[in-house]
Amino acid sequence: MTSPLELLAGRGTDLLVRVVAAACSDRELPRMAEELAGLVVRSARALTFCDVYVLDEEERALEWPGPPVPLGEGDAGWAAAHGRVRAHADGRGAAIPVHGDGGVIAVVDVRSAGPALPEDLALVTALAELFAPVLSSCRRLRTAREREHAAERFAERAVEAQEAEWSRLSREIHDGIAQRLASLGFHLSAAERALPEHHPEALAQIMMARRLCELAAGETRAAIGGLRPPVLDDLGLSAALATLAREAGDGPGPSGVIDVTVTVEGELEDELPDHVQTALYRIAQEAVGNSLRHASANRVDLLLEHSSDRIRLKIADDGLGFSMRDVLARGGRGRRPDSYGLRGMRERAELLGGRVAVRSRPGAGTTVEAVIPIPGRRG
Repeated sequence: MTSPLELLAGRGTDLLVRVVAAACSDRELPRMAEELAGLVVRSARALTFCDVYVLDEEERALEWPGPPVPLGEGDAGWAAAHGRVRAHADGRGAAIPVHGDGGVIAVVDVRSAGPALPEDLALVTALAELFAPVLSSCRRLRTAREREHAAERFAERAVEAQEAEWSRLSREIHDGIAQRLASLGFHLSAAERALPEHHPEALAQIMMARRLCELAAGETRAAIGGLRPPVLDDLGLSAALATLAREAGDGPGPSGVIDVTVTVEGELEDELPDHVQTALYRIAQEAVGNSLRHASANRVDLLLEHSSDRIRLKIADDGLGFSMRDVLARGGRGRRPDSYGLRGMRERAELLGGRVAVRSRPGAGTTVEAVIPIPGRRG
C-alpha cells in the first residue's frame, strides 16, 4: 500500500516542499486551514474548490469561513459524524475526514468542474493524513488561548463588578454618613456658640464632640477615597493624575520641593472603563507614594501614553533606588514592607490582562511601567 509521503513524492519534489513549508509555518487556526485548502487546490489536477472545516471546542459543529455546520448535516457534517468519506451526490467531489486525537478533528471538502479524479481524491486523503498532527496542534492551541481569554474576561468582569460595588458604597457613604456628619458638626458649632459662658463643663463636652465628629469625617473621607477616588469621577484619569502630581509636589523633598510632572500622549476614541481608570490611578498612587516615602527623590515624572489597543503608564524618579532582589524576596530578613505595594501593582495589572515592570538599582532611581490592554481591543 502506498504511503501518503510516497504518493506525494510521486507528484514531484515541489509539492513536498510546499507541504513541509505549510506544515512548519507558525500559522494558527483558521489560517492553517486556509493554507491547507489552498495547497489542495494548487496541487490537484482537476479540483477547483476546497473548504477545510475544523471541529469546534465543544465538538458539536464544524467551523469554516461560513456559518458553522452542525455534526451530521450536509456532506461535511456527515463525514465528521461518521468518520468516513462522503462522496457528493453529483460525483464532483467528496468530503474527506481528518482523523486525530482519537477522532475526527476536521473535514476537507473538495469539488471539481467535472467528475472528481480518483488520483485527486487520493492526494487529498494523503494531505489530510499528513496535516492531521498539525491541525490537532492548532486546535489545542486555539482551545488553550480561548480558555486564557475567557479567564481574562472573567477577571475583568470581576474587577469591574468590584469597582462598581465600591463606587456604589462610596456614593452611599458620601450621600449618607458624610452628609450627616457634616450636619452634626454644624449643629455642634451652633450649640457651642449658643451655650452660656458659665457652663464650662458642657462647653468642654461639646468641643470634644466636635473633635470626634471631625475625626469621623476625616476617616469617612479616607474611606471614600479608598473605595473609589472621587477625583476620577470628577475629572477623569488624566486630570486625576495631574491632581496627584500637584498634591505630591506640595511635600518637601530632600533638597526642597519635589518636582512632579505629568505628560499625556495620544488620544482615545472612547473613554476608558471605570475599573481600568481606577487600576491605573492606584498604580500611579502607589508608585508616587513609594518615591516620596522611600526614594528621597527630587523629581518624579509620570507618563500616560494612549495607543490603539493599550495604555502605558510610566512613573520614574531620580531617587536612591533599591535592590530588586531584596525588595521582592519572598520571605527572609531581606523582605521589606513596601514589597507588598509592588506586588499589589502587579496584581492589579495582571487581573486586567496587563503587566507591571519595575526597574531599579541602588543610586540609579526607580522606574515603574504598567501596560494594560484596552478591553475589546487586544492586539
